[in-house]
Amino acid sequence: MADPIIVVDYDPSWAERFLVLQRRIAGALGSMAVAIEHVGSTAVPNLPAKPIIDIDVLLATETEFDAVIDRLAKLGYVHQGNLAIPEREAFAAPVHDVPHHLYVCPPGSRTFQKHLAFRDYLRARPREAKVYADLKRSLALQFRDDRPAYTSGKCALVAEIVSRAMGAPAG
Repeated sequence: MADPIIVVDYDPSWAERFLVLQRRIAGALGSMAVAIEHVGSTAVPNLPAKPIIDIDVLLATETEFDAVIDRLAKLGYVHQGNLAIPEREAFAAPVHDVPHHLYVCPPGSRTFQKHLAFRDYLRARPREAKVYADLKRSLALQFRDDRPAYTSGKCALVAEIVSRAMGAPAG
Protein backbone atom coordinates (compact mmCIF):
# COMPACT_ATOMS: atom_id res chain seq x y z
CA MET A 1 0.00 0.00 0.00
CA ALA A 2 1.36 3.40 -0.94
CA ASP A 3 -0.21 5.12 2.09
CA PRO A 4 0.57 3.14 5.26
CA ILE A 5 -1.06 4.10 8.54
CA ILE A 6 1.52 5.71 10.78
CA VAL A 7 0.56 7.12 14.17
CA VAL A 8 3.17 9.49 15.60
CA ASP A 9 3.63 11.30 18.90
CA TYR A 10 1.81 14.59 19.31
CA ASP A 11 3.52 17.47 17.53
CA PRO A 12 2.88 20.99 18.90
CA SER A 13 3.43 22.38 15.39
CA TRP A 14 0.07 20.86 14.35
CA ALA A 15 -1.71 23.75 16.09
CA GLU A 16 0.46 26.28 14.24
CA ARG A 17 -0.13 24.55 10.91
CA PHE A 18 -3.86 24.65 11.54
CA LEU A 19 -3.73 28.40 12.18
CA VAL A 20 -2.00 29.00 8.85
CA LEU A 21 -4.62 26.92 7.04
CA GLN A 22 -7.44 28.55 9.00
CA ARG A 23 -6.30 32.05 7.97
CA ARG A 24 -6.09 31.03 4.33
CA ILE A 25 -9.53 29.41 4.33
CA ALA A 26 -11.09 32.30 6.27
CA GLY A 27 -9.63 34.76 3.78
CA ALA A 28 -11.21 32.88 0.91
CA LEU A 29 -14.61 32.26 2.47
CA GLY A 30 -15.11 35.43 4.49
CA SER A 31 -18.55 35.66 6.09
CA MET A 32 -19.71 32.44 4.41
CA ALA A 33 -17.89 30.57 7.22
CA VAL A 34 -19.09 31.12 10.77
CA ALA A 35 -16.49 28.74 12.23
CA ILE A 36 -13.28 27.05 11.11
CA GLU A 37 -12.26 24.44 13.65
CA HIS A 38 -9.26 22.17 14.18
CA VAL A 39 -10.78 18.74 14.89
CA GLY A 40 -9.57 15.16 15.06
CA SER A 41 -6.62 13.76 16.97
CA THR A 42 -4.13 16.44 15.92
CA ALA A 43 -6.35 18.96 17.74
CA VAL A 44 -5.93 17.21 21.11
CA PRO A 45 -2.69 18.11 22.92
CA ASN A 46 -0.50 15.10 23.72
CA LEU A 47 -2.63 12.71 21.65
CA PRO A 48 -0.68 10.65 19.11
CA ALA A 49 -2.14 10.87 15.61
CA LYS A 50 -1.66 10.34 11.93
CA PRO A 51 0.10 13.63 11.02
CA ILE A 52 -2.82 15.00 9.01
CA ILE A 53 -4.70 18.09 10.18
CA ASP A 54 -8.51 17.76 10.14
CA ILE A 55 -10.46 20.97 9.58
CA ASP A 56 -14.21 21.53 9.77
CA VAL A 57 -15.79 24.65 8.31
CA LEU A 58 -19.31 25.54 9.45
CA LEU A 59 -21.22 27.57 6.87
CA ALA A 60 -23.51 30.48 7.67
CA THR A 61 -26.00 29.28 5.05
CA GLU A 62 -26.36 26.34 2.68
CA THR A 63 -27.42 28.58 -0.20
CA GLU A 64 -23.87 29.71 -0.97
CA PHE A 65 -22.35 26.25 -1.27
CA ASP A 66 -21.58 26.64 -4.99
CA ALA A 67 -19.68 29.84 -4.18
CA VAL A 68 -17.80 27.98 -1.43
CA ILE A 69 -16.75 25.30 -3.94
CA ASP A 70 -15.54 28.00 -6.35
CA ARG A 71 -13.59 29.94 -3.72
CA LEU A 72 -11.93 26.82 -2.34
CA ALA A 73 -11.10 25.68 -5.89
CA LYS A 74 -9.17 28.93 -6.36
CA LEU A 75 -7.00 27.80 -3.42
CA GLY A 76 -6.46 24.40 -5.05
CA TYR A 77 -9.08 22.35 -3.17
CA VAL A 78 -11.07 19.71 -5.06
CA HIS A 79 -14.65 18.99 -3.98
CA GLN A 80 -15.10 15.24 -3.36
CA GLY A 81 -18.73 15.06 -2.22
CA ASN A 82 -19.78 13.77 1.18
CA LEU A 83 -17.83 10.47 0.99
CA ALA A 84 -20.85 8.71 2.52
CA ILE A 85 -20.88 10.88 5.65
CA PRO A 86 -23.98 13.06 5.96
CA GLU A 87 -23.89 16.77 6.76
CA ARG A 88 -20.35 17.31 5.57
CA GLU A 89 -18.68 17.78 2.19
CA ALA A 90 -15.05 16.75 1.74
CA PHE A 91 -12.38 18.66 -0.15
CA ALA A 92 -9.02 17.22 -1.19
CA ALA A 93 -6.18 19.47 -0.11
CA PRO A 94 -4.05 21.25 -2.68
CA VAL A 95 -1.15 19.18 -3.98
CA HIS A 96 2.11 19.75 -2.05
CA ASP A 97 0.29 21.51 0.80
CA VAL A 98 0.48 20.69 4.50
CA PRO A 99 -1.25 17.30 4.82
CA HIS A 100 -4.83 18.00 5.84
CA HIS A 101 -8.46 17.08 5.33
CA LEU A 102 -11.01 19.84 4.83
CA TYR A 103 -14.69 19.32 5.49
CA VAL A 104 -17.44 21.89 4.93
CA CYS A 105 -20.61 21.51 6.99
CA PRO A 106 -24.04 23.13 6.64
CA PRO A 107 -25.54 25.16 9.50
CA GLY A 108 -26.74 22.89 12.30
CA SER A 109 -24.59 19.97 11.12
CA ARG A 110 -24.70 17.12 13.61
CA THR A 111 -21.38 15.86 12.20
CA PHE A 112 -19.75 19.21 13.01
CA GLN A 113 -21.21 19.11 16.54
CA LYS A 114 -19.92 15.56 17.08
CA HIS A 115 -16.42 16.48 15.92
CA LEU A 116 -16.25 19.39 18.38
CA ALA A 117 -17.70 17.34 21.22
CA PHE A 118 -15.21 14.50 20.59
CA ARG A 119 -12.26 16.91 20.48
CA ASP A 120 -13.32 18.87 23.56
CA TYR A 121 -14.11 15.72 25.54
CA LEU A 122 -10.64 14.26 24.92
CA ARG A 123 -8.95 17.59 25.59
CA ALA A 124 -10.60 17.68 29.02
CA ARG A 125 -9.95 13.99 29.85
CA PRO A 126 -6.30 12.95 29.39
CA ARG A 127 -6.91 9.44 30.78
CA GLU A 128 -9.58 8.73 28.19
CA ALA A 129 -7.41 10.29 25.52
CA LYS A 130 -4.67 7.82 26.52
CA VAL A 131 -7.04 4.86 26.14
CA TYR A 132 -7.89 6.12 22.65
CA ALA A 133 -4.19 6.71 21.88
CA ASP A 134 -3.26 3.18 22.96
CA LEU A 135 -5.98 1.72 20.74
CA LYS A 136 -4.85 3.80 17.75
CA ARG A 137 -1.23 2.75 18.15
CA SER A 138 -2.19 -0.91 18.45
CA LEU A 139 -4.46 -0.77 15.40
CA ALA A 140 -1.84 1.11 13.38
CA LEU A 141 0.65 -1.68 14.04
CA GLN A 142 -1.88 -4.42 13.35
CA PHE A 143 -3.43 -2.82 10.25
CA ARG A 144 -0.60 -0.67 8.86
CA ASP A 145 -1.65 -1.34 5.27
CA ASP A 146 -5.39 -1.77 5.80
CA ARG A 147 -7.05 1.61 6.36
CA PRO A 148 -10.62 0.23 6.47
CA ALA A 149 -9.67 -2.27 9.19
CA TYR A 150 -7.85 0.45 11.16
CA THR A 151 -10.87 2.73 10.97
CA SER A 152 -13.28 -0.08 11.79
CA GLY A 153 -11.21 -1.01 14.83
CA LYS A 154 -11.70 2.48 16.26
CA CYS A 155 -15.45 2.69 15.58
CA ALA A 156 -16.81 1.28 18.84
CA LEU A 157 -14.59 3.42 21.09
CA VAL A 158 -15.14 6.55 19.01
CA ALA A 159 -18.92 6.02 19.11
CA GLU A 160 -18.76 5.52 22.87
CA ILE A 161 -16.71 8.70 23.36
CA VAL A 162 -18.98 10.71 21.08
CA SER A 163 -22.04 9.44 22.94
CA ARG A 164 -20.54 10.46 26.29
CA ALA A 165 -19.32 13.76 24.85
CA MET A 166 -22.68 14.71 23.39
CA GLY A 167 -24.33 13.94 26.72
CA ALA A 168 -21.59 15.44 28.86
CA PRO A 169 -22.36 18.70 30.65
CA ALA A 170 -20.47 21.74 29.36
CA GLY A 171 -17.45 22.91 31.27
